Amino acid sequence: HNKMANQVNGNAVQLKEEEEPMDTSSVTHTEHYKTLIEAGLPQKVAERLDEIFQTGLVAYVDLDERAIDALREFNEEGALSVLQQFKESDLSHVQNKSAFLCGVMKTYRQREKQGSKVQESTKGPDEAKIKALLERTGYTLDVTTGQRKYGGPPPDTVYSGVQPGIGTEVFVGKIPRDLYEDELVPLFEKAGPIWDLRLMMDPLSGQNRGYAFITFCSKDAAQEAVKLCDNYEIRPGKHLGVCISVANNRLFVGSIPKNKTKENILEEFSKVTEGLVDVILYHQPDDKKKNRGFCFLEYEDHKSAAQARRRLMSGKVKVWGNVVTVEWADPVEEPDPEVMAKVKVLFVRNLATTVTEEILEKSFSEFGKLERVKKLKDYAFVHFEDRGAAVKAMNEMNGKEIEGEEIEIVLAKPPDKKRKERQAARQASRSTA
Repeated sequence: HNKMANQVNGNAVQLKEEEEPMDTSSVTHTEHYKTLIEAGLPQKVAERLDEIFQTGLVAYVDLDERAIDALREFNEEGALSVLQQFKESDLSHVQNKSAFLCGVMKTYRQREKQGSKVQESTKGPDEAKIKALLERTGYTLDVTTGQRKYGGPPPDTVYSGVQPGIGTEVFVGKIPRDLYEDELVPLFEKAGPIWDLRLMMDPLSGQNRGYAFITFCSKDAAQEAVKLCDNYEIRPGKHLGVCISVANNRLFVGSIPKNKTKENILEEFSKVTEGLVDVILYHQPDDKKKNRGFCFLEYEDHKSAAQARRRLMSGKVKVWGNVVTVEWADPVEEPDPEVMAKVKVLFVRNLATTVTEEILEKSFSEFGKLERVKKLKDYAFVHFEDRGAAVKAMNEMNGKEIEGEEIEIVLAKPPDKKRKERQAARQASRSTA
């Protein structure tokens, strides 16, 4: 240890001039080596990390205390193994090296838990091809242990507006596990300018998870991407699945006391979750003072909704003294515009109990010939023979009072097969549970 102390004081340099000792402990260290030892890292670990600093892969300033603290919690063998893996990782596109190192440590612990050996890192992307892609497009690439993010934002020359909103993102599934941006981007950019492409990575295997999200700069480009790339054969026998992705920011919450109002619910859930922007509540048809025992919570974005869902499901959070049931709400899928352009059925809601099918028929038939009227609970479907008449009726009658209640009218969405399947599946899983 004396020798170490000597060295830190800079005596090793004089030693070198007089004689070249064979002793390997006189490896040159950077000035950060001492800080690492003082931070409590074992000697070998500090030396290994210091060597990594010297290779220029990562600088001391890139690592924050969190990473050093986490490293200190490993035994020497584990820490050396983590550093080895970090060193072999391709860090050329990693913006936050400290977070990446923490990711490597987390993955190492998960592997230990599973008892699987840390496998030799599987073949990553062909770096030369990635480099060529980035040079051609001018986009950035940010790699973390969980995802590879291309763009977001894209270069100003491509698009300099704000981040595109709802309907501009597609979900790409069934991606071969060893495929990267160099194969995905050239295909998808044919649809239009890309805002960002996020390829999800599996830190345990080092390969992609088989899916990605791509946000385009416009809705048209996103729809074009679905047309062009859904079922596209990207490699022999491997077809991609592409659909518009619905960023779900709505939760379904059950077991709500029936006497609570929208305001009560908004206030109560705002106390225990963040980012809540709206509560959607349905009343009982025969008693407007009572809700139906469930509601939908609308959050400002998907992340807030996901965090709220986790908190509410944890069982630790009580609302009005009860644990509530929470699920993702079914995404509101926008039906195909071409299909909606042909709809001639109106969905009329918020009907007073006294409204009969006869009353509706009388009110609506003045706009055109009706096929039929069907009333259920506090809503009804009004079928017109002619689309024009349906649209005219909707425009004229929306917000009018019938039997003392203001009615709301929208074009009825055609039945959604997928949704029916989801409901059936949910019903089945509930009955078995």
